[in-house]
Amino acid sequence: MATEKKRINVSLSKPTYKALSYLARRDDVPFATKASFLIEEALELEEDIAFEHLASQRKKGKIADLTHEEVWSKYGL
Repeated sequence: MATEKKRINVSLSKPTYKALSYLARRDDVPFATKASFLIEEALELEEDIAFEHLASQRKKGKIADLTHEEVWSKYGL
């Protein structure tokens, strides 16, 4: 059965591989599932950082207020 998920090849350092392997075993999930979950978490953190930066700039009056539609289109969200 074909999957809708996209695949990537990633080279990991030995310590990163060992840590990821440990976390996957600890949580009793497949290695790729744990890797995917951690990537999603990292992307959410990056998004939070970007929104915090935007909010702080707006608070300082350095950028104009945007409409809901402008935010979503400007930042590709």
